[in-house]
Amino acid sequence: MKVIFMGTPEFSVGTLEALIEAGHEVVLAVTQPDKPKGRGGKMQYPPVKETALKYDIPIYQPKKIREEACIEELRKYQADIMVVIAFGQILPQAILDMTPYGCVNVHASLLPKYRGAAPIQWAVINGEKVSGVTTMQMDAGLDTGDMLLKTEVVLDEKETGGSLHDKLAEAGARLCVETLKGLEAHAITPEKQGESPTEYARMLDKSLGKIDWTRPAEEIERLIRGLNPWPSAYTDWTGKTMKIWEAQVINQEDAKVAQQEAAKPGTVVKVEKDGFLVQTGKDLLKVCALQIPGKKRMDAGAFLRGYTMEAGVELGSEE
Repeated sequence: MKVIFMGTPEFSVGTLEALIEAGHEVVLAVTQPDKPKGRGGKMQYPPVKETALKYDIPIYQPKKIREEACIEELRKYQADIMVVIAFGQILPQAILDMTPYGCVNVHASLLPKYRGAAPIQWAVINGEKVSGVTTMQMDAGLDTGDMLLKTEVVLDEKETGGSLHDKLAEAGARLCVETLKGLEAHAITPEKQGESPTEYARMLDKSLGKIDWTRPAEEIERLIRGLNPWPSAYTDWTGKTMKIWEAQVINQEDAKVAQQEAAKPGTVVKVEKDGFLVQTGKDLLKVCALQIPGKKRMDAGAFLRGYTMEAGVELGSEE
């Protein structure tokens, strides 16, 4: 097939490469404009652009894909199908209807679950046991098009947003190739979506990572994993931001902590060689890996050898 590929981040790259390896002719890669990064403000190519350059694929980086000039530019390539994966802009109906096979989207959830911008991280945060990838025929709605194929991925107990991202990117690449093969052979029957059983997987921002110690330890531990590596979960420690990268839930009754009653949430109740236990709204959370300003990520044991942490210290207070 002649394919126009639309995608931007690293998650899209594996699918682009899989289409090329499967023998499809990718006639154009459409991606977001370059963006400045770092203190120097040096312009950085999106990962899809870097990959397209490697394969000598023409590149198009429109600021607003909905503009008529952009639509007309895409028409020139007379593609059979468009494959869209984490492109970053909403497509107008004129583009959705442009090619014989329409626009196929690779979405990182088992639709209709987790429609939206951050399905990977929310699956971890919400404690899902199974996630996956769905290919769908795009329509004017947000992730509401008819489903084509699905594949499931089981989450590990210590799954992070980053590790699930990689698993789903690989699964999505395989599924996209399978989908195009099925569409060409007229062997796929599109299936309409029902109502979503989950909330819209809204975009992540840094404020989401602020730990509310009144929540149960189990919820906080999932938040830490879901926001790893970005934007990360964090708390306040003596006026500094402490990122928490890894933690363990400790049952309140099993913990050998000398206290008559549960401490205030956010209070360090016990310090061990390899970590420290913090009171939450339910049970304790053992902090196992963290990061403080000016330092790289370290295990909690290394932190405790260099810094003082005592029982009774309150985390989360900005005073």
